[in-house]
Amino acid sequence: MPIFTSTETLLPFIIIIVAFALWVQKFKFFKRLGPAMFCVVAGIIFGNLRIVPSYADTYGTLMTYCVPLATSLYLLNMDMSQLRKMSRQPWIAMASAVFCVSLVSVVFGLIFAPRIFEGWKLAGMFVGTYTGGSANLTAIAVGLETSENTIAMANAADYVVGIPSLILLFLAPAIYASSRWFQRKWPYRFSREEYNDGSSGELLGEEKWGIVDIAILLALALGIVVVAVVISMLIFPQSFISPGRILMISTLSLLAAQLPPVKKLRGNFQLGLFFSLIFLVIVGFMVDINAFFDSAVSITLYCSCIILFSIVLHLILLRLFKIKYEYAILSITGAIAEGTTAALLAAGAGWKKLAGIGLLMGLVGAMVGNYAGIAIAYVVKALIGA
Repeated sequence: MPIFTSTETLLPFIIIIVAFALWVQKFKFFKRLGPAMFCVVAGIIFGNLRIVPSYADTYGTLMTYCVPLATSLYLLNMDMSQLRKMSRQPWIAMASAVFCVSLVSVVFGLIFAPRIFEGWKLAGMFVGTYTGGSANLTAIAVGLETSENTIAMANAADYVVGIPSLILLFLAPAIYASSRWFQRKWPYRFSREEYNDGSSGELLGEEKWGIVDIAILLALALGIVVVAVVISMLIFPQSFISPGRILMISTLSLLAAQLPPVKKLRGNFQLGLFFSLIFLVIVGFMVDINAFFDSAVSITLYCSCIILFSIVLHLILLRLFKIKYEYAILSITGAIAEGTTAALLAAGAGWKKLAGIGLLMGLVGAMVGNYAGIAIAYVVKALIGA
């Protein structure tokens, strides 16, 4: 029997894991690993050691609220006016990333989706996670009313494939700098002086925010979720209420984010991250390693094909458009992970000027990911006749 089974014990245990995942970010190794990956891995370990049950009513309640709240809070951080600071090249890079992931997901969806339970939903979920990170995957999964087992398998496959990909991306600047062959094949890059002109400011410096910010953000996000639920029930057919709800949450949050009073609020991203990490810990609890190796091979293979071939196609297109290689690396990182990881990569590579742009590129991917993922899911569903 699991050690923790009641709500009174499970909830503190989950919060402790999240708090520890955030605390260890002060250490270099865990900073590169990221809090999201830490929470999923920790959840898998504790779940498979039977310290916690693979499912409990507490999980369902938390999942119902965490995903919509996190989606709204993340997008409340999106100041559309900042997008004007981006030059044409990063726009092309992010557009290419979304296009390539969507196209490859459809192509391989025709092969894998008919053979996998809820395969057409996985197509949309993988588009979400590879345009804006894990938050989009979970938002789309909830919007499509995906089963908890499929969500757990998809997240596990995503991390199995995503970890080596992110490691390679963090190594890419050093590999490029030391390889004359790569520099000849991709000669478009920034000069060292351009890296460090400081025009984009510091990377995610410390923010001052207090209880008023927290209260207003939570009230605003909860209000948006309630309004989105009501509107989706009124205007969407029964079969589209759940995905419509996520789209409405995304749209209303983006509109609210442009209001001057909302722009002044601080802590949007931190609160969104907190609720996302709670969800990811629960996802980890639900991953049964034995069941994963028995039944998730097709899902992992599908995920591998999407990430591999979309990156290859993406790089080919960016090379044809003569996009600077820094933007190529940041667009892939921002799509596979999220904007903060892209900014962290830029800072680690010494690209001071590009840290803020990397963050914005990731935010753009997160903004369009929910729309693209749900659209692709229904395209694959129609094509395979599911």
